[in-house]
Amino acid sequence: MQKHFTGIIVLICASLLMFTGSSLARDIYKFGGGPAGGTFQFMAGGISTYPPVKNVKEFRILAGASGGSVENMRKVNSGQMAMGVVYSGHVFQGRNGLMKNDNKKYEDVMAVAYFYGAPAQLVVNKNSGIKSVKDLTGKKVGVGNAGSGAFANCEMFFTHMGVWDKIQRNAMGYNDAAAAFGNKQLDAFWLFVGYPSGAVTMAAQTNDIELVDLAQDAEESGFFTKYPWLSRLTIPAGVYKGVDYEVNSFQDSALWVANAKVPDDVIYNLLSLVFTDEGLAHMVNVKSTAKAMSVENGIKGVVTPLHPGAEKFWKEKGVIK
Repeated sequence: MQKHFTGIIVLICASLLMFTGSSLARDIYKFGGGPAGGTFQFMAGGISTYPPVKNVKEFRILAGASGGSVENMRKVNSGQMAMGVVYSGHVFQGRNGLMKNDNKKYEDVMAVAYFYGAPAQLVVNKNSGIKSVKDLTGKKVGVGNAGSGAFANCEMFFTHMGVWDKIQRNAMGYNDAAAAFGNKQLDAFWLFVGYPSGAVTMAAQTNDIELVDLAQDAEESGFFTKYPWLSRLTIPAGVYKGVDYEVNSFQDSALWVANAKVPDDVIYNLLSLVFTDEGLAHMVNVKSTAKAMSVENGIKGVVTPLHPGAEKFWKEKGVIK
């Protein structure tokens, strides 16, 4: 009887903490980050550890690791997470029932703010002869972990380029891929993350690396026309050891999103704390990629509806009319 009673108590507590779970003092809102070594995790953690956010008496933000963009989108939509980091393209595809092998419409995922542009990066060994995605045929490639935005975008691009079914795919997180690459277990690994990436930096410490020009493949194949939320960008020279030249690629926008049922005042208050000089400085201190965050860029890359709390905030800031 005692075991049965204890089990009921555990289940009740777990259900209270699922979405806007309640503790004795404050409501808890889960914020989905991403896999270890990825920028998503730094963004979620940066918000949850910012002292003014931690000191809010009414609620608490609890950041946690996840598989990445696609998993975050699905869990935010279901309410398993209150907030998360999701690529704009996945928010758009999910909302319109356009995800691969999934025509469900994820309409409870609403945009809150722009974090940064996440570029595709394909790491290979120097002098490997791999100059295009087409050169990966028969190669062992790290493609991101299943459920992540990296994996989904890799599948989308490599399928478009006709090589997805011609490579030896290894689904793994960034740090694991960098380690496998360093041990000669991979010929290349793919990332879809802000630069500099800790995983690429790690790989460059023990290997002579190169980054493949992905923009050329994208432009020549009509990729930008087919996927209009993606845009071209250039990774500056010197970001990674040995890569002393500019690398052209493409990017999606990493967005802060929230479930539609999260109270408007919670989203409004969080934005009011984070999008201050002090809050933005804290985010940059956590991860330099956050330099892309600003009031002016508040809704950059957003092509889907804003959460009402975010809409109120950005209207007051004059970002939207």
